[in-house]
Order: sequence, then C-alpha cells, then structure tokens
Amino acid sequence: MLKEYPVLFLLPLVIETPLYFLFYSYCLLLLIPRWKTSQVHIHTPLIRSLPLSDACQTNVWLKFDALQPSGSFKLRGMSHKALIEKQKGAQKFVSSSGGNAGLAVAYAGMELGVSVSVYVPGGTKAATVEKLKLCGAKVVTVGEHWAQAHEEAEKELDDPAAVYFHPFDDHLVWQGHSTLVDEVMEDGLRPDLVICSVGGGGLLCGMVSGLQNHGLHSTGLLGIETVGADSLFQSSVRGKHVELAKITSRASSLGAVKVCKKAYELLSNPLIHSDIVLDSDAEEACHRFLTDHRIKVELACGAALAAVYTPHYLVKKCDNVLVVVCGGVND
Repeated sequence: MLKEYPVLFLLPLVIETPLYFLFYSYCLLLLIPRWKTSQVHIHTPLIRSLPLSDACQTNVWLKFDALQPSGSFKLRGMSHKALIEKQKGAQKFVSSSGGNAGLAVAYAGMELGVSVSVYVPGGTKAATVEKLKLCGAKVVTVGEHWAQAHEEAEKELDDPAAVYFHPFDDHLVWQGHSTLVDEVMEDGLRPDLVICSVGGGGLLCGMVSGLQNHGLHSTGLLGIETVGADSLFQSSVRGKHVELAKITSRASSLGAVKVCKKAYELLSNPLIHSDIVLDSDAEEACHRFLTDHRIKVELACGAALAAVYTPHYLVKKCDNVLVVVCGGVND
C-alpha cells in the first residue's frame, strides 16, 4: 500500500489540523480492506542452486512455488481468478479438484471470505480431504473419477452467485500463473530456458504469457511430463491434439488425459519443447532435491527437476536455466 499510496503516509508529516487527520484516517480505513485482498499468493524465493548448477555446468535457478501457502503454484492462478470473481459479486467458489487446484481454491476462498465447495472422486486421499476442510471448504465425495465429480460440481452453477474454477483451462488462471515470471524479472533474472512440469497445461500457458509480457521472445520453454501422463508429448509426436485412453503414471497431479487447447496450440512455437521422463526418474529427482534443498515435493514436480538432475540437452545450451519448483501436496 505504501508503494501505491505514498501520499497518505506523508500527510501526517505536513498536516497538523484535526480535520485533516480525520480525513487521513478515513482514507486508510477505506484502503486497508483493498490492500489485504489485493493479492493472496506470496512472492516466492528465487535462488541459484549450487548442486544443480554444478551438475549442469551452468546456472540453474529455482523458483520455490512449493512455498505458496496452499502448497503449490496453483494458488497464483486460482487466487487471481478468485479476486476478480469476488469483485464481480461471486458468493461461492466451486471446484472439482481433489488435488492442488482444489486446495488453492479453498485457501483463496478462506482468505477472501467466500464459501467454497469442492467435489472430489471417491479415491481422493483422506489427508487431502482434511486439508480442504481445514480451509473451511465443503467437501463432497461423488463418483469414482474426476469427470463424475466435475459433472456434479456443475450443478451448483444453477446458483447465479456461484463460480466454477477449472483446474487448468481458464485464461484468468493463466494470467495468475504469469505472475511467477513477473517476480523472476523483478528479482533480476532473464532466463534463457524455463522448465516446468505439464499436467493440463495451465502452468505452461501462464509461463508463456508471462515471458511474452516481458518481451522475452527468445526464451525457450521445456514442458516435462511423466510417461503415462504425457498427453502434450504424444500430441507433439503425433501432430494432433491427443486424448490418452487412461493415466498410467503415478504422478497424479499430471493426470490430465488431454491438455487444454491453448497448450496444444503452443506447440507450433519452435521455442516450446515437450519431453518425458519415467516415474522413477521423477521419484529419484524428488529424493535428491530433498537432500540438496531440504524441501519435499510431489512426483509431478519431480518431473521438471529430473530434467536438470539428468541434464536435458537443451539445458547444456543455456547460461541461465529457470526451473519452476511447482510443489504439490498429493504424495
């Protein structure tokens, strides 16, 4: 608020009449609620990883979105949409994600004072359900897979005050994810390559948007999936928008059978690359990351880390590589 309204903090130094002090206090009372709800996600640390820089023989930078209050980068996109929808009059947020997206919606709703309903399939872990309830969300268990939970969640939209939050296919969510690049630029880094995990493609879309916003048109982006949850990679190989028959990877947060249309369209950009790693590679990367940086991340996040623990060929061509440590609470 100081950056946005510095004049309000200078007024008491130059104005001594009670009337002006009353006016000054009134202005602060009006602005404090806006200040508290202007951003829900936090500015996360950006560090140069000594172990990974040594392994890759180049500068490897880590953006620690695992430290977001909800546990993952998803809070950026979900809270951005939540703020906009609340300003438009929304009184209920609805999600059908029993994973990181649902937790992000629940946390945003809690912070903004908006009720949240999260519909989850029957196989959702009890620990995840407890985390959702801890944020005050109403949790409804229905069906055996995401599609059934999604179908049931949509029924709540009969209420005109309710807004649905898609886990990854929403331009407002992508805008929120793009703030990660804003912070990287603010911290003084211009990466040659960005590496992120890909599930439904929301983070990928957000990163591309952020790079474009800052004129980083020569920066490459490498999206990593695990084998068995590799709808983007299969789309790139086959030259069409592929829908997987089923998810066989253990990286549940990457379990979208089909990436969003925008993510698929980005494959036409020669600077956007897609590749895959094994579950075992991602798992090993998670263990090594815990040893090196003392932070536990889920298998989905390990996919991106695997591309630097066993250096991808694109990494070797760059001076500054940014890895999105997206976090996650599903393992």
